[in-house]
Amino acid sequence: MDSQPSADLDQQKAEQRKRQLFNRIPLTLTLEVASVNVSLAELLAIDNSSVIELNKMAGEPLDLKVNGVLFGKAEVVVVNDKYGLRIIEFTGQSLSDLTP
Repeated sequence: MDSQPSADLDQQKAEQRKRQLFNRIPLTLTLEVASVNVSLAELLAIDNSSVIELNKMAGEPLDLKVNGVLFGKAEVVVVNDKYGLRIIEFTGQSLSDLTP
């Protein structure tokens, strides 16, 4: 008797259970515009009229992060009067690196 069909079915069931488990894992998706390093003195000097130059050019794709890990690049779009994002590229990051 061939046990291969039974083994394939067991493997499919195991994969389905994994996917169901992944569906329950909460992730934080962040679209990061840019960042800048400032000294404490510079931070203390900031007031309502201050402008801080960031390290990204206008129009450049923004960093898409999942749980703080770079996952891809995206651009901001407007959908039904709300901000949204359009994914431009993925980094190829492994899913195991994205969970807490």
